[in-house]
Amino acid sequence: MSDALEPDHHTLERCLGSALRDRRLAHGLTIAEVAERADVSRGMLSKIENGQTATSLDTLSRLARALGISLSTLFRDVDVPEGDAQVVPSGKGMEVVRRGTKRGHTYQLLAYDQGPQKLFEPFLITMDDASEVFPTFQHPGTEFIYVLQGRMVYRHGNATHEIGPGDAITFRGDVPHGPEQLVELPIRFLAVIIYGKAPTP
Repeated sequence: MSDALEPDHHTLERCLGSALRDRRLAHGLTIAEVAERADVSRGMLSKIENGQTATSLDTLSRLARALGISLSTLFRDVDVPEGDAQVVPSGKGMEVVRRGTKRGHTYQLLAYDQGPQKLFEPFLITMDDASEVFPTFQHPGTEFIYVLQGRMVYRHGNATHEIGPGDAITFRGDVPHGPEQLVELPIRFLAVIIYGKAPTP
């Protein structure tokens, strides 16, 4: 057996051992109780749970039955990719300035470091200055807005829409758009720009 395969086997043993231990503890069972039900020694079960030894499918099947689960349940987490989710804590989004916005208009970028090609940009936008005049925006892709607080009239092309808490609006980003009137301050909304080819109208 080549050394190159050993890390994979070790990972499999650890995954199966952890799954067995987690299920045993969830059922409030001791190693002795499960070992007796499955007809394996306590020492062997301890080694299996700690990923210190490989075991046969027959033994795994008996252990699964002793725990009241299917054999497939033990393999459920094998070969699952490691998570690499990016968490941005509340209030820690990267503040960015967009063209034409100078005051009373805060953009917090909620995800970044997406690699060489941006797939999307989610912003938490806060507006609290009724006197600011907003420009219109145009950009590639599709934009989705969900209002959390306040009320505003939002323009997209020649149409205007009054939106408030719980309202959502989705539109093509290449058509001029932006806040037309701030009706009730402060206003907070999520804006997600999804890049890619816009659908043909």
